[in-house]
Amino acid sequence: MNMLKLSWKYLIFKPLNTGLNILLLALGLAIITVLILIQDQFENKMTQDAKGIDLVVGAKGSPLQLILSSIYHIDYPTGNIDLKDAQSISKNRLIKNVIPLGMGDNYEGFRIVGTNHDYLELYTVAFQGGSAWEKPFDVVLGSEVAKKLKLNLGDNFIGSHGIGSSSHEHDAHPYRVTGILQPKGNVVDNLILTSIESVWYTHDEEHDHAKMEASVSKTGFPLTEEDREVTSLLLQYRNPIAAVQLPRMINSKSALQAASPSFEISRLFELLGVGVKVIQGLAIVIIVIAGLGIFIALFNSLKERKYDLAVMRTLGASSGQLFLHIVLEGVILTFLGALLGIAIGHLFLAILVMQNEQGVLGGLTAAVFLKEEFLILAFAIGVGFIASLIPAWTAYQTDIAKQLTKS
Repeated sequence: MNMLKLSWKYLIFKPLNTGLNILLLALGLAIITVLILIQDQFENKMTQDAKGIDLVVGAKGSPLQLILSSIYHIDYPTGNIDLKDAQSISKNRLIKNVIPLGMGDNYEGFRIVGTNHDYLELYTVAFQGGSAWEKPFDVVLGSEVAKKLKLNLGDNFIGSHGIGSSSHEHDAHPYRVTGILQPKGNVVDNLILTSIESVWYTHDEEHDHAKMEASVSKTGFPLTEEDREVTSLLLQYRNPIAAVQLPRMINSKSALQAASPSFEISRLFELLGVGVKVIQGLAIVIIVIAGLGIFIALFNSLKERKYDLAVMRTLGASSGQLFLHIVLEGVILTFLGALLGIAIGHLFLAILVMQNEQGVLGGLTAAVFLKEEFLILAFAIGVGFIASLIPAWTAYQTDIAKQLTKS
């Protein structure tokens, strides 16, 4: 007697009850799946994007906002800082390298970031075509930018003022694509990179054609006699002592602000962790309700099937086979619920990423399968097994003579 086939036949005999129990369990497991996928990829992405950056210096304001805007490019900058102040800090003996950033413009929602070639080296980028910028208004595109905007080498485009929303176009200075980067799976994929000089000249009221043809700085700060500003600085320490002395010195003795990426991101994860635990708790409640639903469905069905179970005994089925028969029903229900829940979780994440391509979820993907999802599957099967134990034990104790006499 094939108990697996028989259990399946009993389940599909009442498709509405079976479908409802599967769907309820799937919703709870889908929530947990989405949280696991986002949390794992988000933490890995945040850590990867901040690798090699020891300190961020910018205008006074929120340290977390400074980190999010300068490293992850998912928030507004805290303001600009004077170039002379930035150069003064860069001369400190505790600093190994400084990478200046200039921001404030975008093209079709993708941020235009002015910097130097050290930024490319920081993320160890590779070119799939072209090369880095050599003159003002030459730009290098991240792989996702080139793909989504269908831009190729030699193409021109006009940037717009603003980061989140465009206010007006800088039509006097079109950018020219000189390089396209290979996919790296980090923040660079969604950026348009150019020189600091390009950002400055874009906002100048007077247009000096000699400047437009001049070379740009490839490392350090641009050489200029004018009063200029940059948005922020990415610093690398020369030695461990800098981690203790430098942030305190900058925050107390200058008009600037220093923020540690490792500290601020740890604080962000801690804040997000509270919300994640609340949502996880909600998902567990849904799963428990689903487990109770399976228990009630199996227990109630036994009232209608006592005669069937007695007949099965007379046909040669043992008490152990009846026990297995009911347990298999619970396990099949939760197994299907787990598969559906994991599928819904991946689909929901894919939709979130599609709707937030240029935001904080833009670098995530639903096309991954984590080992934790096997645990979800095992957990669901465990719920089904526990929910079916009491009904299965009731079936195990079926009295053949009593049930046949009643009928």
